[in-house]
Amino acid sequence: MKDMMEQAQETFVNESLDLLQQMEISLNQLVGQPDDDELINSVFRAAHTIKGSAGLFGLDAIVSFTHEVENVLDQVRAGKVAIQEALIEVLLACRDHIEVLIEQIGEQPTPEMATQSATLITELLQQAHGSQDLVTTSGEDRQAESAESPAPYQPQLGREENRSVESDSWHISLRFGSDVLRNGMDPLSFLRYLGSLGEIVTVITLVDNMPAVAEMDPESCYLGMEIAFNGDTDKQTLVDVFDFIAEDSLVSVMPPNSKVSEYAELLAKLIESRGNDSTRIGDLLIEVGALTQRELAQALAYQGDQIEAGVSKPLGEVLVEQNSVHPATVKVALDKQKKIQERRSKESRSIRVDSERLDQLINLVGELVIAGAGASLKAQQRGDEELLESVSLISRLVEDIRDRSLRLRMVQIGETFSRFNRVVRDVAKEMDKTIALDIQGAETELDKSVVEKIGDPLTHLVRNSIDHGIESAEQRLAAGKPEKGTVRLNAYHDSGNIVIEVSDDGGGIDADKVLAKAIANGLVSAEQQLSRPEILRLILEAGLSTKAAVSNLSGRGVGMDVVKRNVEALRGSIEVDSELGHGTSIRIRLPLTLSIIGGFLVEVGSASYVIPLDAVVECIEHGEGTEVIREHGGRYVSLRGEVLPFLDLRELFGEAPCSGERENIVVVQCAGQKAGLVVDALMGEYQTVIKPLSQIFSRLSGISGSTILGSGDVAMILDVSALIREAEQKTLLLS
Repeated sequence: MKDMMEQAQETFVNESLDLLQQMEISLNQLVGQPDDDELINSVFRAAHTIKGSAGLFGLDAIVSFTHEVENVLDQVRAGKVAIQEALIEVLLACRDHIEVLIEQIGEQPTPEMATQSATLITELLQQAHGSQDLVTTSGEDRQAESAESPAPYQPQLGREENRSVESDSWHISLRFGSDVLRNGMDPLSFLRYLGSLGEIVTVITLVDNMPAVAEMDPESCYLGMEIAFNGDTDKQTLVDVFDFIAEDSLVSVMPPNSKVSEYAELLAKLIESRGNDSTRIGDLLIEVGALTQRELAQALAYQGDQIEAGVSKPLGEVLVEQNSVHPATVKVALDKQKKIQERRSKESRSIRVDSERLDQLINLVGELVIAGAGASLKAQQRGDEELLESVSLISRLVEDIRDRSLRLRMVQIGETFSRFNRVVRDVAKEMDKTIALDIQGAETELDKSVVEKIGDPLTHLVRNSIDHGIESAEQRLAAGKPEKGTVRLNAYHDSGNIVIEVSDDGGGIDADKVLAKAIANGLVSAEQQLSRPEILRLILEAGLSTKAAVSNLSGRGVGMDVVKRNVEALRGSIEVDSELGHGTSIRIRLPLTLSIIGGFLVEVGSASYVIPLDAVVECIEHGEGTEVIREHGGRYVSLRGEVLPFLDLRELFGEAPCSGERENIVVVQCAGQKAGLVVDALMGEYQTVIKPLSQIFSRLSGISGSTILGSGDVAMILDVSALIREAEQKTLLLS
């Protein structure tokens, strides 16, 4: 079993990669929304959190690099640096470098990585300093701003106890919460990280909250610290060092030359939290160099005055009354704090679960479904009404558990789509084209395992749309099109599947050219009669490329066959639609989940088969409003005037001819196309746990997987899209 530190480091890596992903999404969105404060804050928070977490583990390379990135982002937040596309490009490169540093945790740092870090920081600072020149205002604008904004405050220093102390060092007062160790935090790691920001002059460690030995809890933390620190930094940076323990611990950061009254408030806070004698705490502040003896006396006197006066107002209100801060500043701070609390409240309603645990849960639910089917079968065989009722109730509960368990793994595809903003921008820049990405259906949900495996095929399709599909600016203008091309990503549900569509408004695919190339490469013969959709699907075959010149992106005839293979491995299919001169659409049709589906059980000869329930339109008997048409050798079924391709599963799977029993037709639909499947018996709905087929059966047509029935027998799961294509091809060959 992993020890606590290894688990904590693994969590750091996973969370940091998630933050980097969100950072990339926000940076890509900033291209079109450079003034969006929430996006800027999102990027800053990601960098800041990664830096703080890395500091806990002593990962100095990540801390130092991310700190420089954070400084630039802080200037962006403050309005000192303008967001420009060039700056975003460098920030994206920095984001990639942080990811590399995180993935190389535990390895010896190389000189090349250090050089890369230095180069990126230099580029980042050059971009930041260059954009600072843009953040200027005219004299009239500045007058307008000063008229709208409140006048700067002037602190009123009259009372002795409100003067500044003599110490030029930062003073940090820490009282760790009792659960710090239980939460996997190492108190020394905070000191190590603090040391990377400057010089720790003095540290006094306290154990004044330590209970008697008999009452001690070895997992609780009783430490406190008073620290004197020198460094060229700001208060927020030092406060952020302790951000991970701020909720449960007492953290006070006092800038150099703070007011005596502020130290008085610190004394009151420490006394209230620990119940210690104020003189003893004052001695510690003198010992660490924060206060002189005279300043301590003034602070204690101020503290006594406040207690005697019964002051119990909010700190912001007190500061306003003392004229130490402008009311507008307090309002901004309170609004910010409110947003932080709302965000933390929202985060507290969700938990992070390891995907392996979810997979184990789904597997157990699958076994439960199979066991439930077996119990239901035995109950039916016995004919016990009470037992049947109990089994029926259990089946409904199992089905509910199944649905809820599967929803745990459902994620929106929008996050995957958002990554392609950068792909489109980078590839378009390389190809010297102007291209926009249009994203639709981002809220569509599908199984996380499908999302993870569809990323590479989508990347290839998007790159192909840019390289093959979108014409150059000159060609587009000559064709009467706008100079900027468009690549669209869309996702939607259809018949229990999810359809992901990659389309463009480019030049389209020349079907005649594709066919000629396929004949030349020996993929098809010149005598074959192919429909236009079949010709367009030839671009998915290995070795076929209609591009004359080979580029870094395409032209070698490889890639689309890999896309096809990867999609089919997910029990999916690909459809190609194109109109010459107007663009191309490639649709990937995938199952919503790879684990458990609703199925419809049928019998064909001596075997049982499962048809995905979402693909079933209706079930009918031969002769019930149907007529089999065999004109010109073709095979169709006429259903209430609608002519459908006809496929006999007995014949397809090599079963013996039917011996007089009445046959049934299951009408199925996929991608808007219908077909009739002839079966012997209809067994009804069946909760199907999908078991993948062995590699030996990878080329088996019409079968997408297997399942275990309640009786223990194995049933094949039919691939409806493949069967519809089979029915159409047989009809064309016989006609």
